[in-house]
Amino acid sequence: MTHDSTASAELLWSPPDGGAGSRLAEFAAWLGRRHGVSFGSYAELWQWSVDNLAAFWADVAEYFDVARGVAPEDALVDAAMPGAVWFPAVRVNFAERILAAHDDDQPALVARTESGAVVELTGADLRRQVGALAASLRRMGVGEGDRVAAYLPNTEHAVIAFLATASIGAVWTMCAPEFGVRSVLDRLAQTEPKVLIAADGYHFGGKLHDRTAAALQVLGELPTVRACIWVGRGESHPAPDVRDGVALHRWHDVIGGNEPLSCVSLPFDHPLWILFSSGTTGIPKGIVHGHGGMLLEQYKMLVLQNDLRPGDVFYWYTSTSWMMWNVVVSSMLTGATAVVYDGSPTYPDLDVQWAHAAQWGLTHLGTSAGYLTSCAARGLEPGREYDLSRVRFIGSTGSPLPAATAKWVYDAVGRHPQLVSSTGGTDVASGFFGGSPLLPVWAGELSGPMLGVAVASFDDDGKPVVGRDGELVITAPMPTMPLYFWNDPDGSRYRDAYFSTYPGVWRHGDWVEITERGTAIVSGRSDSTLNRGGVRMGTADVYAALTRIPQIADSMMIGVELDDGKYWMPLFVQLADGAELDDELRETISRVIADSASRRHVPDEILAVPGIPRTRTGKRIEVPVKRLFQGAAPEHVASAGSLDDPSLIDHYAAIAAARRTEVAQ
Repeated sequence: MTHDSTASAELLWSPPDGGAGSRLAEFAAWLGRRHGVSFGSYAELWQWSVDNLAAFWADVAEYFDVARGVAPEDALVDAAMPGAVWFPAVRVNFAERILAAHDDDQPALVARTESGAVVELTGADLRRQVGALAASLRRMGVGEGDRVAAYLPNTEHAVIAFLATASIGAVWTMCAPEFGVRSVLDRLAQTEPKVLIAADGYHFGGKLHDRTAAALQVLGELPTVRACIWVGRGESHPAPDVRDGVALHRWHDVIGGNEPLSCVSLPFDHPLWILFSSGTTGIPKGIVHGHGGMLLEQYKMLVLQNDLRPGDVFYWYTSTSWMMWNVVVSSMLTGATAVVYDGSPTYPDLDVQWAHAAQWGLTHLGTSAGYLTSCAARGLEPGREYDLSRVRFIGSTGSPLPAATAKWVYDAVGRHPQLVSSTGGTDVASGFFGGSPLLPVWAGELSGPMLGVAVASFDDDGKPVVGRDGELVITAPMPTMPLYFWNDPDGSRYRDAYFSTYPGVWRHGDWVEITERGTAIVSGRSDSTLNRGGVRMGTADVYAALTRIPQIADSMMIGVELDDGKYWMPLFVQLADGAELDDELRETISRVIADSASRRHVPDEILAVPGIPRTRTGKRIEVPVKRLFQGAAPEHVASAGSLDDPSLIDHYAAIAAARRTEVAQ
């Protein structure tokens, strides 16, 4: 589908003074002097960064003092995809850079819980506790390359444990405690960890949820674990009994020492962490990233793209199972204070994240498109209710941000913050398109491609297209592309995941339009793209249209290729309280979709459902639901632990079964 975005999108924000005072402007000037070039626009800077990829990343390494004097030919030795080799002679340690970024008395990390508890750690506090835990891990036999697994909520314990693990060259991996046991084991067991760090509960929705039994069951089914570090709710809470062969340690004991911090110098591509794919298409894939690549990418994204500075306060609502947790931790690289939160994003009321922004003095507030859209639908006006004057960055990710929601931000939150809608993924723990302090904000669009990311939109023939939808692809390597997938010795799963469609080119699986002015419009996952009569359409246009109908709380549209060659395109709607799906509402829905998107987007059928199934990171699972209607069994379409509400799958499976019976008759 072609969007008339260049003509119709509304300009919502422009950089003050053209972004002249930003860190990116400083970097561009430094880069220009270094190479004798002049950049008249962000587009020119981006083009230079991808045309001179090796030089650009060597410059990033130089600018942030990660590696000095590296020639371009020594920065990117092999540019093949997959298999690019970056900075082979450079040694780094991701944790060391974070721990060196804060003065002794400067707040580095603030951990908050829904109950109101606050833990503030200065640079000195963080270094001492990380050093003590690192020494404890070494005494437990953990060395370079060993895995340390965690079953922890979004508290200071997870950050300290990750930094300690990385400091000694071990490999970190983690699941949030709201995940069920089988889902946790699907992820952690494949990494064969030597140590498990587990908490007995987490806060959510005004309650402390006890996960002691689940944590012990996970431990019992991880035969490689030889030591367990237990994070209890208090010293009076008894430590549990663990299986034979496992040494149990209390958290306060392993961080209580005063051992000097000593970080191991590691190869640039030494494994840092193992993140996991969503698990909506089978056993989650273990995605391995390296110390050096992640270090450069996070500096570039956080400092240059998001203008994060020493003294700033950075927060993004996330769980420990979402890659945005890794971004929050990475924010400490910049000298900013990271804030982590154990609790619900909407308790005790929907406006709580705005209240937090005011109370905590946030400069950077990150959340989801779904949260912002819910606030808009409720008619909240947080700019009137709270002092948000320190907030200069509002981040949105997880799904496309509707134009109407973007307009609401500037109407109801404030005119001064930069609204940054971005797209990327766990695959790179970073972004492809997002914001820049040199670029304006247009309603419904992502401001531009990120530096050093050779992003394009391809048609079916593998040709770049502008002004219409295509496959989001990356045509040159990024330092944070996975080193490999865990337990994929020949690389076949890795190649199949990204490089099977366009050999030598990364296909990400998103459906995107790059506009004439260089902005981007993401229409959703390309493998969930609607295809009616040979015309491919994105679902995001439908979802954006439905935000105008107050009776619709949430929605999902799929397109199902049927065995008889026909195509069925239903719309599932979750109704707002008190609403009824009658003929009048059906007509309203069809009319709004036709007017806002196109007549081709009008569904064949509209069905009321109790909820819309999403991953725990808020993404609709259109493809797994589509597979249900093509005859797949519920247990084969999605891992229950990857879903926000696994029970919804059974409801959709029942609808699918009833429809198959009806068609057969």
